[in-house]
Amino acid sequence: MFETLGMFLWLVITGVASVGGYIAMKRFVRERLRFVEGIHKRPLPLIAGVAAAAIAVPLTVLPVINMGTAFLFGIGVAAGVSSCRRELKRLPGA
Repeated sequence: MFETLGMFLWLVITGVASVGGYIAMKRFVRERLRFVEGIHKRPLPLIAGVAAAAIAVPLTVLPVINMGTAFLFGIGVAAGVSSCRRELKRLPGA
């Protein structure tokens, strides 16, 4: 019973972290980094994802957060940066 509840809690936290990282980075890139030339460099999403995962790793000491959560948070951040970066290329004046 508690094992299933713990797995469900981990799944919810991981999903919220992944989607939250994606949405937050997409909003940040759109609002703050819109006119920064460096946002269009190719390795930037990878660098942002690795940095986000590295920042999230110390949180793995908590019982419901593990390395998979940190890894998926990094993927969400990288996907958010990459997605918004492509949108900015299509906008006029950006």
